[in-house]
This record gives sequence, C-alpha cells and structure tokens, in this order.
Amino acid sequence: MNQHTALAPGDAGQSIRPWQRDIHACFTAAGITHVPFVPDAGHKGLIKLCEADPAITTTVLTTEEEGVALATGLWLGGRRSVMLMQSSGVGNCINLFSLLENCHVPFVTLVTMRGEFAEFNPWQIPMGKRTGAALALMDFDVYRAEDAGSVADTVSGAIDHAFFSRRAVAVLLAQRLIGRKDWSK
Repeated sequence: MNQHTALAPGDAGQSIRPWQRDIHACFTAAGITHVPFVPDAGHKGLIKLCEADPAITTTVLTTEEEGVALATGLWLGGRRSVMLMQSSGVGNCINLFSLLENCHVPFVTLVTMRGEFAEFNPWQIPMGKRTGAALALMDFDVYRAEDAGSVADTVSGAIDHAFFSRRAVAVLLAQRLIGRKDWSK
C-alpha cells in the first residue's frame, strides 16, 4: 500500500523532530525502500517523512506480526525494509520472530518505548520494562538510543549490522526522545 502524501509547508517544523529526519536520512543512505508500521504517535514524524518520500513505500499494518512476515517477503524479493512499532507490539510478535532466526532473515525494527519516563498509562509499564529482554531472548541484537545525538549513528549501525550479518536487530528509542505526553488538553 503506497501512501505518499506531500508535507504541507507548515507541517515539517513542529511535528517532525530532528532525530526523525536523521533516521529518514539513514533509510535513504541504506537503500531502505519499504517501511511497514502500526500507527504510533512516537513515530508520527518519521512516518510522515517516509510517506512523502517517493523512494519509500509505506504499509499500515493491523498488527505487528504482519510486519515481520512482510519484511521477510520483501527481503526474499530483494528489497530492504525497516519496521516501526511501539514497545507494546513486541509482545505480539514473539512467536513469529522464530522465522527470522531460523531463516537468517536480516530484519530491522525501530521500537518507540513506552512504560518509561513520565508514563501515564500503567498498562504500558510491564511490556516497556521487558521489551529489550524479550527481544534478546528471541536472539535479536538490541541497541538503544537515549538522546537525539545518538539516534543517527545507532540506526545506521543497526541497519548495517542487520543486512551485513543477516541478523534481527532492534533499536529501542527511549521515551525521553519522544517526550512527555500531555493528555490534559
């Protein structure tokens, strides 16, 4: 599903963070041509950039497991992808992650973290605390970006690592990068 929409002139400044532009630049440099995602406010700016890029196809998923299967099929077809999801979605994929390990599929996911800094929803905390461990248990190589200055290098390195070594790699994007959610408005 292609969803290329042009960014409105006033849209680029406020909802797209500089580190999200850095990630998009990493995608371009690494030849990422497809970005599947489950809609997520933490990835919103990056999603907008990918949707507006004619070299990247985006696919909205109904569940994260679909993204694992789609990324596998894309790789088999010679295309590189990076899947975007929230930490709560990692638990939905545990069984399907065995496909990546058994078939040595290079897979990259960028995971926006919940259940960390200033979390308002207690239901997000258990999976947020266990996301990295769950991924490691499924034989992922897990990296974490805590601050905006480390995002580009971490994402670029993760993409190279996955595709050069045919490994499953996750980058956890700390909740502090996204900032506090203000639900009082």
